[in-house]
Amino acid sequence: MRAARWPGRAERKMSAQGDCEFLVKRARELVPGDLWAAKAWLITARSLYPADFNIQYEMYTIERNAERTASAGRLLYDMFVNFPDQPAVWREISVITSALRNDSQDKQTQFLRGLFETLPGRVQCEMLLKATEQCFNTLERAEMLLLLLRRFPETVVQHGVGLGETLLDAESIEDQESPVNCFRKLFVCDVLPLIINNPDVRLPASLLYKYLNKAAEFYINYVTRSTQTESQYQGSQDSSDIMSPSKRSSQKYVIDGLTEKSSQITDPWERLFKILSVVGMRCEWQMDKGRRSFGDILHRMKDLCRYISNFDSDAHAKYKNQVVYSTMLVFFKNAFQYVSNIQPSLFQGPNAPNQAPLVLLEDVTNIYGDTDIDRNKHIHKKRKLAEGREKTMQSSDDEDPSGKARSRHITVNKADLANSIEVLESFKLARESWELLYSLESLDKEFTRICLSWKTDTWLWLRIFLTDMIIYQGQYKKAISSLHHLAALQGSHSPQQITGQGSLENQRALIQLATCHFALGEYRQTCEKVLDLMCCILLPVQEGGKVQEEQPKVKSKFRKGSDLKLWPCTSRAIMPYCLHLLLACFKLRAFTDSRDDMALGHVVVLLQHEWPRGENLFLKAINKICQQGNFQYENFFNYVTNIDMLEEFAYLRTQEGGKIHLELLPNQAMLIKTSSPPMGLLQQEFIPVLQPSIQTADRHHTVTRGITKGVKEDFRLAMERQVSRCGENLMVVLHRFCINEKILLLQTLA
Repeated sequence: MRAARWPGRAERKMSAQGDCEFLVKRARELVPGDLWAAKAWLITARSLYPADFNIQYEMYTIERNAERTASAGRLLYDMFVNFPDQPAVWREISVITSALRNDSQDKQTQFLRGLFETLPGRVQCEMLLKATEQCFNTLERAEMLLLLLRRFPETVVQHGVGLGETLLDAESIEDQESPVNCFRKLFVCDVLPLIINNPDVRLPASLLYKYLNKAAEFYINYVTRSTQTESQYQGSQDSSDIMSPSKRSSQKYVIDGLTEKSSQITDPWERLFKILSVVGMRCEWQMDKGRRSFGDILHRMKDLCRYISNFDSDAHAKYKNQVVYSTMLVFFKNAFQYVSNIQPSLFQGPNAPNQAPLVLLEDVTNIYGDTDIDRNKHIHKKRKLAEGREKTMQSSDDEDPSGKARSRHITVNKADLANSIEVLESFKLARESWELLYSLESLDKEFTRICLSWKTDTWLWLRIFLTDMIIYQGQYKKAISSLHHLAALQGSHSPQQITGQGSLENQRALIQLATCHFALGEYRQTCEKVLDLMCCILLPVQEGGKVQEEQPKVKSKFRKGSDLKLWPCTSRAIMPYCLHLLLACFKLRAFTDSRDDMALGHVVVLLQHEWPRGENLFLKAINKICQQGNFQYENFFNYVTNIDMLEEFAYLRTQEGGKIHLELLPNQAMLIKTSSPPMGLLQQEFIPVLQPSIQTADRHHTVTRGITKGVKEDFRLAMERQVSRCGENLMVVLHRFCINEKILLLQTLA
């Protein structure tokens, strides 16, 4: 008979493992019916087998599922200390750290956060550090390490700069097209403040300038991102996330790789200037205590520039950077402020407030001159009271239109821009900042280097500002080049553009090209751009005859310095401006010593707009016709419907008027015929276009007086037909004139 054999070590281990599995299995079976019995089995099992991981993990699972924060935390701590290599422990830690990074507020996520808080601080730090080492995704690793840095500021010294450089390297490796990306956002908004605000982190000035540059590029691109580039919009935004005087009320913007909440940045300009201030203190700039306005900052930089050349090389480099970065941020902030107010749809898209975009133009509202008009007398009676037809009427509209000799002044109607004072101040500060940055070669070189690295030449909004600034400076040839650059930028954005925005940009470019050509004295090019623009203009539907009431009231006394104006870029406002430009172009040709009946006829047609403001200029035209003794303009009856003008031309045919020979009928083409009222009476709705003091029947009698006897029948009939057209919408007539006679108008200026 064989003797009994004691089981070997392997057999005993297998037996113990089997016992543990049995105990865990038994406990699991008891959990649904008797939780306390299950816990008793596991306590007994842990006493028997303290080194078994499965028993402790099962105990943790029961406590976690029951959401007992304190007991689950103690068990997790024991497992982390005693079983640091178990995959199940790291899976659990991964779930908890994900909850710490998660924006969700659900019950499970809050429990996991609470569980983590029960752990000792030393264990939390070690757990986060080891969890970071388990991450292979750069973004996830960065977010994990960021948790560590926020909870344990003492770790910033060891890990802060390394994390920042890792994010910047990842941005380069991933070849991000825009600086507004997940890596740069985490670096600029989350990591950088921890680094530069920690006095124990020693950084060389070169690295601080590098980080300031990265932060400025990010924030400026974030704030000024165009609606055309935001293909990642989600949801709708209840409150503005970008705090500025013109708050942005668009859809929420989500940066690829980040959550919606992480993508939103409050007070971006405030954050950027805070970074500028901290970097300045670290680099020992000449800083002012307390908060300073942009004007104060710019004034301080101007003072510093006066004696910057007196410093040695190191100090010169330091203060050069102070001037460049401080002035540059003031420039971009105020340039954006200006553009976002004159063209809010560029940044806010379809959710922008219902404000018409504005365009900076030469102010030509003084085209008629500023002589007061006595509107109570007939024109021909005023002529008889004048000192004679030999006297040429003078007007101040013959002066040089360039505006270079006068101080530049911008006006804008309060109704078009409620915060006009602030917007014009932003334009002024941005302009002065730009000039300061190019005032010294060293500043110019550094600023140019930064702009090249940021690719600012592709920023549509900035090109709009620069164009306006160049127009303000009176550098019109340079402005024309800038507008062509702007057109190229709009072309690059066009695939994403909505039709309305593209049309707006096209109209803006055409009208500014026209105003630049006009200032240069290039009147044919001015006319060409205006007529191209007329093809884009859609006239608003309105009642017949009521064409003046939408025009801004302009005082007769004109301020000499007010030679620029922010004009609403709408068909309703732009068409009157176009008519002013055309009148200015043809007026110069019509009133030269040489005879040009075609130009003079165009002037007469255009003077109907805003009548009777152009009455004195019309008198000047009549005087010229009288001096000539005859006048030929075959488009007269197609486009002249003003009753006062018709009366004056009818008077010219009379003995008293000088028996001037007028050739106003077209050789071919039938006269435009409209439904005529009974001769001698005009329809009631046409009455508003007549002067109130003149009755309708008297008007007709005056027009026909002197030509019903002894004159050609066709002229009399044509004149009577014109009387019946006096109620036509004048803007429609003038629009048709610009469209139909485009070739003739351009030939006149050839």
